[in-house]
Amino acid sequence: MRTIPASELIINEDGSIFHLHLRPEQLADTVILVGDPGRVALVAEHFENVECRVSNREFNTVTGTYKGRRMTVLSTGIGIGNIDISVTELDALANVDFATRQEKAEKRQLTLVRLGTSGAIQPDIKVGDFLFSRTSVGFDGLLSYYKGRDAVCELELEEAFVKHTGWYEKMPRPYFVNADKTLFEHFKDATTEGMTIAAPGFYAPQGRWVRLEPHDAHLNEKIESFD
Repeated sequence: MRTIPASELIINEDGSIFHLHLRPEQLADTVILVGDPGRVALVAEHFENVECRVSNREFNTVTGTYKGRRMTVLSTGIGIGNIDISVTELDALANVDFATRQEKAEKRQLTLVRLGTSGAIQPDIKVGDFLFSRTSVGFDGLLSYYKGRDAVCELELEEAFVKHTGWYEKMPRPYFVNADKTLFEHFKDATTEGMTIAAPGFYAPQGRWVRLEPHDAHLNEKIESFD
């Protein structure tokens, strides 16, 4: 069994994981992920009781109980790189023995629910509408750094999108991952469902133009017409 070196799994002196500053016992099985650190308090104010509050950089965490169910709310900050850090460290907290630096024989499954905001390019979607991301589209290339990328992606959809948009080959290749169907059933009557794009930046990657022109200034128009 692989022993994870200290350079790859950094554990702080207090037994917490490097970035999140959480210890394994402080993590609930249900985790709500928000972006803005200020939103953690908005969610946690609905908890009946609070076990712990932990903060490091943009990563704010509160673990407590809501309607008798233990859960954690965690802010990831801005950007795909922070999601990589957050999700990797959450999994390590759940499934790695910090004493031996080895995977636990009995795995613990976490339920991660992303709760956030997004823009929209469809004129019929109004500010304040509730949306459900049936499919997440990555423009960031992050998933391709991990083994098994193609096994979780909708490859036919990916190929069709690349062809439809005339995707610039020197940009990271987009990938498409579907949401959990059970989760969708819970929200289908109260939300508008569709695809949400995760871009590696706020300006050119999302089609905004201040002074530096995007490579494809018409990309959003092509995305809107993609069916």
